[in-house]
Amino acid sequence: MPKNKSTKGGKGKDNSEKPKDEGKKKDIKGGTSIKVRHILCEKQSKALEAIEKLKSGMKFNEVATQYSEDKARNGGDLGWMTRGSMVGPFQEAAFALTPSSVNSPVYTDPPVKTKFGYHVIMIEGKK
Repeated sequence: MPKNKSTKGGKGKDNSEKPKDEGKKKDIKGGTSIKVRHILCEKQSKALEAIEKLKSGMKFNEVATQYSEDKARNGGDLGWMTRGSMVGPFQEAAFALTPSSVNSPVYTDPPVKTKFGYHVIMIEGKK
């Protein structure tokens, strides 16, 4: 056993570095699950139009109901989602956001492009 402690493998080089890196990523992006709302549009021009409505003071859920083209039309609420359950660009953008409310949303501008279309994303909480 003492021999293992003195060898490179015994120091846990690989094992100790990976958790530190993962911890840093969690600290930077925050949490493992988020409460997400989005507005999904097939065309970028429609997503940009939705952003203009948000800038003019409309509530996020109202804009989502009017503009979103997916099943989350009802206020854009996708509920709580965990890291790894979303497509890459959507997940990166969503976890980078600060939690906000539908009355005063902090959202992605410009819209995030994924294979599903253009998303305007906001989050209401992180945990």
